Amino acid sequence: MPRTKLRTPELKQRLRDAAIEVLTRQGPGGLTTRTVAEAADTSTPAVYELFGDKAGLVREVFFEGFRVLRAGLAATPESGDPVADLRELAVAYRVFINEHPQLARVMFSRPFGDFDPGPAETQAGASVRTLVVGRVQRCIGAGEMDGDATDIAHGLVALIQGLAEAEISRRLGTSRASVDRRWEVAIDAMLAGLRPRRASPASSG
Repeated sequence: MPRTKLRTPELKQRLRDAAIEVLTRQGPGGLTTRTVAEAADTSTPAVYELFGDKAGLVREVFFEGFRVLRAGLAATPESGDPVADLRELAVAYRVFINEHPQLARVMFSRPFGDFDPGPAETQAGASVRTLVVGRVQRCIGAGEMDGDATDIAHGLVALIQGLAEAEISRRLGTSRASVDRRWEVAIDAMLAGLRPRRASPASSG
């Protein structure tokens, strides 16, 4: 039976989900318009009609990744302890990358040569950075940190991504306990280094 040609929002979502599924199973090398169309039980022309080309499909996957990441980060608590909240944010970021390693590669490593992020893609990433900066600013406002919130947020995100990449590639340890411990050591060391420096008492004389 021939497939029905319905270029609907539902089909577009199905193709987007199929692209993420193919990416997860086969990595960037397995993501083609044909494999995605087959996974979504539709035709290759439907992919081109809805996304323009493969780069357009990758762009949708990129946006979806940042939507999922931002939702996960936004769901972390805001309590009376902003530093503890920032740790929870780091945990949520780690969970996202561990659960979606290939999706994270599309978002952060640019494995597709024909996908050139433009202003809209930059804005998708900025929405996550803005959220992280806001959580850092809470720590600064509470007197728990010194420094520029944007600088700190960039450094924290870079640390999280680096640790996650090391964890995924099994370079951070051979047991869950050792991996968790090294995450804790790295995050705690950064946060401790950002605490306000207390003036030393004046020497009596």
